Amino acid sequence: MQTELSTYLEFALEAARLGGSQLLDYRGHLSKIRSKSSSGDLVTEADEASEATILDYLKQNLPQHALLAEESGRQETGSDWLWAIDPLDGTLNYAHNLPFFCVSLGLLYQQKPVLGVIYAPVLAETFAAYQGGGATLNGDIFQVSPVETLSQSFLATGFPYRKASLEDNNYAEFCYLADQVQDIRRPGSAALDLAYVACGRFDGFWERHLNAWDICAGAVLVQEAGGKISNYQEGTLDPFSGEILASNGRIHTQMASRLQAVQSSGLHLKVTI
Repeated sequence: MQTELSTYLEFALEAARLGGSQLLDYRGHLSKIRSKSSSGDLVTEADEASEATILDYLKQNLPQHALLAEESGRQETGSDWLWAIDPLDGTLNYAHNLPFFCVSLGLLYQQKPVLGVIYAPVLAETFAAYQGGGATLNGDIFQVSPVETLSQSFLATGFPYRKASLEDNNYAEFCYLADQVQDIRRPGSAALDLAYVACGRFDGFWERHLNAWDICAGAVLVQEAGGKISNYQEGTLDPFSGEILASNGRIHTQMASRLQAVQSSGLHLKVTI
């Protein structure tokens, strides 16, 4: 499989570059922005152009592979190989001209993430990894952070689009952990958050209500950089469950125990005035 993955990585890198080029072309002069599930869940013509470009490239070069893309859904071929594609992760950032957004391509084999590429075009950073091949940033090998205690940890998380209506909105988890760590950031792109855990910029990340295209690429990066991924119970990650806990491995159980404590308490937070 190593030879196959090495070959597929080259296709993923080029697909991400092509998608990212579309995002740069549209950046700063969008004419169409519409909401999906909420006012914060946006889709633009840049999302659509990037996705169409990526899908066309993969269909041309890997026609036997199945595809799962954020805007167009799943296209089956009967293959064990499935690409999970987010043509623009961090759409709200992108729409407001913030640079923290990316293209994310994850490849699954028999439902398990085995390859990932995350390309942040404005930041000019390409994160890449495949199972057994290590993880790189712009071609340079990287590893997770050496931090060993939660109190010294710098974390990231996110909140669901429907946070105003969902009880399970991550507010309680955020508040509980915020008092026990250095600090927590909410940058707005789960894929890049995972890439940043992988390269040691963040020490850990958690979130629920995600999709496979948010999770798959970053999960491979974290593992190949020496980190750990799981669900909140420290069980095997299911990329289709929407839930992920990622860390440098050293603080994983510490994070998991706090998340489990909040979940078991049944505490949910909402602000009303």
